[in-house]
Amino acid sequence: MSSRRWIYPLFATLALLLLPAILLGVAALVAYPNLPSLEALTDYRPKIPLRIYSAEGTQIGEFGEERRALVQISEVPEIMKQAILAAEDDRFYEHGGIDYTGVLRAALSNFTSGSVKQGASTITMQVARNFFLTKERTFSRKFNEVLLTLKIEHSMSKDEILQLYINQIYLGQRAYGFASASQVYFGKPLSQVTIAEAAMLAGLPKAPSSYNPVVNPKRAKLRQLYVLRRMHDLNYINDEQFQTAQQQPIVALRGSQGFAVKADYLTEMVRQSVFEKYQDDTYTQGFKVYTTIRQLDQQAAYQAVRTGVLDYDRRHGYRGPEGFIDLHGDSSNTEQLDDALQEVDDSDDLIPAVVLAASPKLVQAYCKGGEIVEISGDALLFAQPALTKKLPMNQRINAGSLIRVQKDDKGIWQISQLPQVEAAFVSGNPHDGAIYSLIGGFDFNRSQFNHITQAWRQPGSSFKPFVYSAALEKGFTPATIINDAPLVFDAEQTGNEPWEPKNYDGKFEGPMRMREALIKSKNMVSIRILQSITPEYARDYITKFGFDPTRYPPYLTMALGAGSVTPMQMLAAYSVFANGGYSVQPYFISRIEDDHGTVLYKAAPDVAGNGAKQIIDVRNAYTMVSMMQDVVKHGTGIRAMQLGRQDLAGKTGTTNDSIDAWFCGFQPTVVGIAWMGYDQPRSLGDRETGGGAALPIWMSYMGKVLKDVPEATYNMPDNMVAVHINNDGYRDDNSPLVEYFYQENIPSEHPVVTPSEEVKPADTIKDQLL
Repeated sequence: MSSRRWIYPLFATLALLLLPAILLGVAALVAYPNLPSLEALTDYRPKIPLRIYSAEGTQIGEFGEERRALVQISEVPEIMKQAILAAEDDRFYEHGGIDYTGVLRAALSNFTSGSVKQGASTITMQVARNFFLTKERTFSRKFNEVLLTLKIEHSMSKDEILQLYINQIYLGQRAYGFASASQVYFGKPLSQVTIAEAAMLAGLPKAPSSYNPVVNPKRAKLRQLYVLRRMHDLNYINDEQFQTAQQQPIVALRGSQGFAVKADYLTEMVRQSVFEKYQDDTYTQGFKVYTTIRQLDQQAAYQAVRTGVLDYDRRHGYRGPEGFIDLHGDSSNTEQLDDALQEVDDSDDLIPAVVLAASPKLVQAYCKGGEIVEISGDALLFAQPALTKKLPMNQRINAGSLIRVQKDDKGIWQISQLPQVEAAFVSGNPHDGAIYSLIGGFDFNRSQFNHITQAWRQPGSSFKPFVYSAALEKGFTPATIINDAPLVFDAEQTGNEPWEPKNYDGKFEGPMRMREALIKSKNMVSIRILQSITPEYARDYITKFGFDPTRYPPYLTMALGAGSVTPMQMLAAYSVFANGGYSVQPYFISRIEDDHGTVLYKAAPDVAGNGAKQIIDVRNAYTMVSMMQDVVKHGTGIRAMQLGRQDLAGKTGTTNDSIDAWFCGFQPTVVGIAWMGYDQPRSLGDRETGGGAALPIWMSYMGKVLKDVPEATYNMPDNMVAVHINNDGYRDDNSPLVEYFYQENIPSEHPVVTPSEEVKPADTIKDQLL
């Protein structure tokens, strides 16, 4: 009897203890068959964004709901794997999916708190949750998570599970997976991350918004240091590596800085083109678009536009701070400063900063990202007027002023400002139309308006070559004598109001050769040419080059470029001269592939001399090239001779009141179009011209892309002759001047001179005098 007294209670106690386990077992048996299929893991097909590449295969853009870049586990650097394990699950390769020690610790914490506050998720658990479950903290969800974890561990290898985790986990900035995050935050492939960068990335899964190095650099640094300590404790890194990684500064990229080159305007054009064809599949099916953009060209064009705009801006003075931030008398409150600067948009190297202290000799400022800089000496000259008390308070630099700072070529900080003016540049291959570079504006993040394709602007004198080309077809030659003398027109002749045009320099030089008139960009000569060939003929003629005749009323003002063009149109039009007279259409998509590499589209452009339509006589093209070479060698484009080349040709363009500035030019292998102006048209300044504002952009680009390109020559085509003439257009065998004529334009009694023959004495040649 005595033994029964304690046996029954023992069995009852054991039954009570075992009952939860039995119930859990039954629940598992019931729930396990109803768990989701693992097909989503074994046949992993995430939403893959549209990716855009340069001609060399370098990624330059991406569009999609999720930024992704899939990698195989064998491609993940060991230090990256170690950082992930140190941060998330260092016993990953030892446990069976559930870290029981961690579970007991979390259960005890949750029991004592009376709610679910702490988790013990392993990497496998996170995979189960990310693919199949929500993130709600309930016991039923956790139970299903455990069952799914066991199922995953039973069905897949550890490396397969870790690979899924590395590719799937969300890491902020729309980046899914560590390969994508490496590109987004550091602008480099995962294979190139340092220990410090690996630790920064590994710290993100816990809370991507809190530990995001772009949004919260200080919190991100604290999290990174924790991961580095864990890596050191686990002997993944030694003492020296630990110390070095702790001290390495981490600079997270912003916006499109995550790509090798800035090509936002071009990639947006690609996105629009692909969406037109594939609609919403554009953003999820992993299409790869290979463009014609060349990396060196795009980098050179981007830097040329930025430098050209900022140089112009500095010529026109400092306008004052962007705004004011109330420091509440405490300039040491860095959290307040960080919060205030977080709302200010970046613009590449124009860093927003809050002034901490200011005097005529020294400005101390707190930059976005946490760096404190001091600016003094010559670096203050640009903003010096704003450091005096002569200006209104809102134009002065004081403590709390929001300014922009920038490093110069020597790495010295200086005060700068966001420019108000805009500029654009586009270049391409004149023989097949492939676009090599495209910069649609100063800063895509500030304005998505693409000035290359959307801005209709007056071309000014950069349009004159097309009027001259039309004149050649009417029998004019470069030696034709035309009078540079004043003109006055009534309203009926202009279609608007009475007009008394002027030359840009205000001088009239009398009769001169047509070549000389283009060199000096003489407006009176251009008008007289158009008078002779008629505006109606010229308007019909320019349509060959792709210009819209409805934007060119048939009035004499057309001679000075009083119509509307886009820089893209100018690229196509100037290509005609550069390629010998053929019409080639600019294009920027070379091919499109699906996510398996199957080619869905491949460009097949018409090529000059092979499929492209010839729209002007090759002799016309050669003559115009010859005259535009002289514009560069002796005329308004002479500044380009600083590049030290003899094969450059082009034309400046400056509209009335200097509202638009252009330079359109080429070398036989590349055409470039540079433009500058305000979105709301107003004068660039009395002294600003195409040669001073736009040409430096063109030169900066050409100087880089033609650096190792041998000089080219333009060969005179058949049925042309070269004749020595004097300044009056008469034949003069003792003159150093040589002019080129169509064969049929030379009277039969005059000797014909080919490039290989010596020029022989002959009668005088005199073309019509206007």
